[in-house]
Amino acid sequence: MISRQQKHILLKFFSMFSVVRGYNILIIVIAQYLTAVYIFANYKPVKKVLFDINLLMLVFASAAVVAAGYIINNFYDSEKDLINRPNKSMLDKLVSQNTKLSFYFVLNFVSVIMASYVSFNAVLFFSFYIFAIWFYSHKLKKMPITGNITSAILTITPFFAVFIYYKNFDTVIFVHATFLFLIIAIRELTKDLENIKGDLALNYQTIPIRYGESMSKKMISILIVLTLVPAYLLITKFEVGHMYFYFYVCMTLLFVFLVLLWKSKTKKQYLILHNILKFIIVAGVFSILLVDVDLVLKRIL
Repeated sequence: MISRQQKHILLKFFSMFSVVRGYNILIIVIAQYLTAVYIFANYKPVKKVLFDINLLMLVFASAAVVAAGYIINNFYDSEKDLINRPNKSMLDKLVSQNTKLSFYFVLNFVSVIMASYVSFNAVLFFSFYIFAIWFYSHKLKKMPITGNITSAILTITPFFAVFIYYKNFDTVIFVHATFLFLIIAIRELTKDLENIKGDLALNYQTIPIRYGESMSKKMISILIVLTLVPAYLLITKFEVGHMYFYFYVCMTLLFVFLVLLWKSKTKKQYLILHNILKFIIVAGVFSILLVDVDLVLKRIL
């Protein structure tokens, strides 16, 4: 039997895990390693990439900064989350704001220490990243368009750390990055539609509130059309192995998403759309394995 104290500690752990969105952190770590092995450093033996201490430090530093970013975002959005996500908010509140802020500073400090192992430039990169996340949460998040663009950029920033480290400037990488950026931008606009109630109550000037739901849907529709361009290029112009299956599925899902978008009016319907985009992003991470299904076997030695 679990004692009351053990249950309390367990609840605190799950609360903190919820605040830092541990599942997202895990996906980011996996994504960074997969992109390093299959895309950024596809010319190196797998063992050399996987056991590269510098890469490990960069990945852990990214994870720490992103986790800290979720904490500061949770801190500024605590009132809004009570309206938009009451159940999650109640779980998050099991950990005090002081404890969350302490973790925030510790995680950022640890990330800079890890970055210092790699280079001074890495320290500058992550220091700027930390500041950018704070400035977004404090100021930019409440601004329409600017907040959405900034959020999408900050989401893909951890991959820039790995990209800069390997200095691989192949065109295919920029096309992949464009595709990911557009999907994340669509997700950000969809989240605004999902969170209208809380944003309106706390005067967040998001696109649906400032310009209306119809304008948001039009912008999302345009972004979906734009997303088809890098997807088409990746299928027809670049060598992506069996990953083309993913892009075909993705384009099909985006078409379904577009149809449902214009029929959606409630928070529950927008949540379904948000989950479709989450699936596209997570599936995209693991579909990197399809770039070369025999790669590990061929390069393990």
